[in-house]
Amino acid sequence: MQEQRRTVLKAMGAGAMMFAMGGLSAEAQDGSKDGSTVFELRVYHTVEGRLPALLARFRDHTVSLFTKHGIVSVAYWVPTDDPLKDKTLIYVLKHPSRDEATKNWKAFQDDPEWIKVKTESEASGKIVEKVDSTFMTMTDFSPKV
Repeated sequence: MQEQRRTVLKAMGAGAMMFAMGGLSAEAQDGSKDGSTVFELRVYHTVEGRLPALLARFRDHTVSLFTKHGIVSVAYWVPTDDPLKDKTLIYVLKHPSRDEATKNWKAFQDDPEWIKVKTESEASGKIVEKVDSTFMTMTDFSPKV
């Protein structure tokens, strides 16, 4: 698991992460005024050959459903190098707090529109093999970009 996370972070690159975080306000970078803001690193490992279906689902449905449920998208990446190339989606979300993240994820997963989209997109087979999720807070020495 640790080796896989190192591979994912290497694939993302520190520069890409900083570029993505560049659009965040200083308050968000500091973890909010009360220190409750959290970021969530999510890595989706797809079934062989199913990355295009996952990307289409995100592009056409998932991102707007995230917004509907208060889940803020920071950035999305696909690795360019093996072993993650062509089978991995990596993205970062921002949540007001860990409790809000839990509440918003539940609302998203229970949304009839999401259930319909997921069912229809998997009519020809399962898309996602495994999901890794890591919650993070900004450090006090993170650059203010």
